[in-house]
Amino acid sequence: MNYNNKKFIDDDELYFDFDSFKKMVINDYKLARISRETSILGRKEVLNGRAKFGIFGDGKEIPQLTMAKVFKNGDYRSGYYRDQTFMMSIGVLTVKSFFSQLYAHSDLEAESVSSGRMMTSHFGTRFLNKNGNWKNLIQQKNSSADISSTAAQMPRLLGLAQASKIYKELKNLRETHKIFSHNGNEVAFGTIGNASISEGLFWETLNAASVLQIPIILSIWDDEYGISVPNKYQFSKQNISDLLYGFHRNKKEKGIEIIRVHGYSYIDLTKTYIKADKIARKEHVPVIIHVTNLTQPQGHSTSSSHERYKSKERLEWEMNNDGIKKFRDWILNFRFEINQKDYCKIANVDFLDQIDIEAKEYVKNEKEKAWEAFQKPIYKIRNEVLSILDQIQNNHAEEKWIKKYVKKYIQELHNTTKNYPTKKSVFRIARKVLYLLSKEKSNIKDCLIEWVNKKYHEEQENYSSHLYSISEKASAKITEVFPVYNDDYKVDGRIVLRENFDKLLELHPDLLIFGEDVGKIGDVNQGLEGLQKKYGKIRIFDTGIRESTILGQGIGLAMRGLRPIVEIQYIDYILYALQIMSDDLACLQYRTKGGQKAPVIIRTRGHRLEGIWHSGSPMGGIINYLRGILVLVPRNMVKAAGFYNTLLYGDDPALVVECLNGYRIKEKLPKNLGLFRTPIGIVERTRTGEDITMITYGSTWRIVSEAAEELSNMNIDSEIIDIQSLLPFDLQKDIVKSLQKTNRLLIIDEDVPGGASAYILQKILEEQNGYYYLDSPPVTITAKEHRPPYGSDGDYFSKPSVENIVEKVLTIMNDN
Repeated sequence: MNYNNKKFIDDDELYFDFDSFKKMVINDYKLARISRETSILGRKEVLNGRAKFGIFGDGKEIPQLTMAKVFKNGDYRSGYYRDQTFMMSIGVLTVKSFFSQLYAHSDLEAESVSSGRMMTSHFGTRFLNKNGNWKNLIQQKNSSADISSTAAQMPRLLGLAQASKIYKELKNLRETHKIFSHNGNEVAFGTIGNASISEGLFWETLNAASVLQIPIILSIWDDEYGISVPNKYQFSKQNISDLLYGFHRNKKEKGIEIIRVHGYSYIDLTKTYIKADKIARKEHVPVIIHVTNLTQPQGHSTSSSHERYKSKERLEWEMNNDGIKKFRDWILNFRFEINQKDYCKIANVDFLDQIDIEAKEYVKNEKEKAWEAFQKPIYKIRNEVLSILDQIQNNHAEEKWIKKYVKKYIQELHNTTKNYPTKKSVFRIARKVLYLLSKEKSNIKDCLIEWVNKKYHEEQENYSSHLYSISEKASAKITEVFPVYNDDYKVDGRIVLRENFDKLLELHPDLLIFGEDVGKIGDVNQGLEGLQKKYGKIRIFDTGIRESTILGQGIGLAMRGLRPIVEIQYIDYILYALQIMSDDLACLQYRTKGGQKAPVIIRTRGHRLEGIWHSGSPMGGIINYLRGILVLVPRNMVKAAGFYNTLLYGDDPALVVECLNGYRIKEKLPKNLGLFRTPIGIVERTRTGEDITMITYGSTWRIVSEAAEELSNMNIDSEIIDIQSLLPFDLQKDIVKSLQKTNRLLIIDEDVPGGASAYILQKILEEQNGYYYLDSPPVTITAKEHRPPYGSDGDYFSKPSVENIVEKVLTIMNDN
C-alpha cells in the first residue's frame, strides 16, 4: 500500500500524506513544548522580581496550534491574553520578544508590539510603518492590539469581519483599497475565555454578528474557571454551547454555527477549524468554536495560586488531562498500518523526550538574550551617571559633606547590579545629587543637568509618545479652509449637514455612516435625509440599539482602511460605549507606539436640550477618559460640517458633539461643500473686545453672545472666544493673547462645577501662563451639580443664563 496517497486529515483544502502529516505533528509538538516552557519560565521571572506581572497561555496550546492552520495572510485576530501559542504559530511572536514584553523593554526593535507599554501577553502586529502610514495588510497576518478588560476585544471583532463583507460588495474599492482586502476573502478570528462570556459585550457582539452574517470564527477557551470563580457562578447552563443554542442557525433562520470540541483532541480540533474556516470564509456565516476540557496549569496569573481555590480532585484532573500530555500520548500511540505486518509511527518516547529537553534549553537561552538586551541600555545610562558622579566627587573633595553623600549615591548605583537596575533608580540618584548641589556652581554640575534633561526627555518619549497620529495626515497639520458663500440665503442647520454629508459620500467612496435611525429615516434630526436611497444600504445603514458594538464596528472597519462615521444618538448614550472608547480606541496608537490606528469618527449630539437625558455638556468625564481621541464641540452646523471634512482628510479618531438645538437654526449654506475645513485645536475669536475675555463652546456660545450684546449697552466691551476643540486645546495659545489685552477671564460652561471648566482653567493658567496677565481672579459659570431638569424653567435655573453672565461680568468689573 502506498501510504503517501492516504488522506490523514480528510478535507479538500488541507491535504496531508503521511510524511507531511508526521512533520506537521512533530513541529506542532515542538512549538507546544516551547510555548509551555515560555509560560513556566515567564512565571518564574515574575516571582524572582525581574518582571512585574505575568499571565500566560499554558493549557491552551493545542487548540491554538490548530487554529493557526487556517489563519491566512490578510486575516485578523481580536483576542485576549492567552493566545501566545497561536501568535508563535503564525510567526509573529518569538520567545525572545515575549520575554522582552514581560520585562517591558522600551525598544521597538526588541518588543515590536508595544515597546513595553502593554502588559505581558497582550499581543498585536504592526499595521503602520514608521511614518504612521498603512502597510500592505493582505500580505501579512494581522492581530489587533489586545485589551486587558474582559470581553472588550469583542466589539471591534464585528468591524474587522464586516469589512470583508463590505469589500466584497463595494467592488469600486478593489483597486483603491487593495492593500486592505482581497475581494473580501478575509476572516476575523476572535478568542475569549469562558468566564468572560458573562460580560454584556460578548452577548451584544454575538447578537450583532448573527444579524450581520459576517465572517467570524470565535473560539471560547473553556477551562471552567474565571480567576477563582467556577462556571456554575458565571452562567445559567452547565455548558456554554447549550447556553448559546438559541443563536444556532437552522434551515429557516440565519444565525451562528456552533461547534463543540475537546481541547486536547488534535485531529478533531484540526478538522473543526477547517470546517469553521469553510463556513466563515465562503458563506460569511459567523462560527463559534467552544473548546472544552482545557486546563490552566499555573492558575490565572502570578497574582494568585490556583491551589487556593481548586479542589485536590480538580487539580489532579488537570494534571491528567493536560493538553500537551494528551497530545504526547496520542503521538506515542499513533499507528498507521502499511500492511498486516508493518506500520508507521510518528515518534517514540526518546525522540519526544529530546524535544522536551531542547525546548527547555531553547526557551532559557532566548529568555537570557531578552534579559541581556533589556539590561544593556540601563547599564549604559547607569555607567554614564557613575562617570559624572566620580568627577563630582573629585571636584568637591574639599567639601566633605558633598563627597560623603555622592560616595553614598555611587555605592547605591553599584549595588543596583544585585537588585536589577532600572532607569528609575538611575534617574532618582542623578536628580538627588542635583538637589545636593543646588547652591553649587561648576561645569561638572552643568554636565549632569544637561545629561538629566536630555535623557529624561528621551525616556519620556519612550513612554509617552504617539497619543495621536504622527503621519502627514495628523489633525494638527491640516490647515483651515474657509466656507465660501454665494449669497445670504439661509437654511436649517440640518440642511447644511445633509448637503455636506452628501458631498462627502461622493468624494470619499470608502465613507460609511451608520447607527440607530441613521439609514431609512436619515437620523433623528434628518441630517442624513435621503442619503441611504442615493448611496445604498452598504454605505448608509441602520443598526440595532447597541452603542458599544456600534462603536466596535467603527473601530474594526477603520482598522481595515475604511472611513466610518458612527452615530451615538445622544451624548448620554456615550456612556454605554465609554469603556470601549477609553480602553481600546483612545489608547490604540499610544499602546502600540504608533503601530495601529483606527480613524473612526463618532457623531453625537448634546448641549441645550431641556431634560435630564440627552442634554447638557458632561465634558469633564469625557475629556479625561478619552485622551487620544479628538473631542470637538462646534457651535453650529457649518462648523460641525467643517470638522467632518477635516477629519476625513486626516487620520485621528474623533468625537464630534453637535448642538441639539442647532438643527433648526438658520445658517448660510456654503458652496464649497465637503471641502471647507474647520481647524482642529484652534480657537476662534468671534467678538473683539477690550474689557473682559469670555471663553465658551457649543450651544452656550449663543447665550454668551447675547449677554455680550447686553453688556455692550452698558459700555462693557467683551471679547468672546469659542474653544471649538477641547482635545487638543488652543494649540496656538490664542487665549492668553486675549488676556494680555483684557486682563480679565470668565469661563462659561454647561458642564458641572469643576468639570471641563477646571480643565480649561488649568490649560490657560498653567500651560499658557495666563495668570501673569490677570488683574482679577479668573471666574467660572457652570451648570449646577445635577443633570438639567425637564422644562424651560428647570433649564433656566440649572444652567448658565444670559442674566447669570451679565451679572457676573458686572461684579468682576466693579471689583476692579
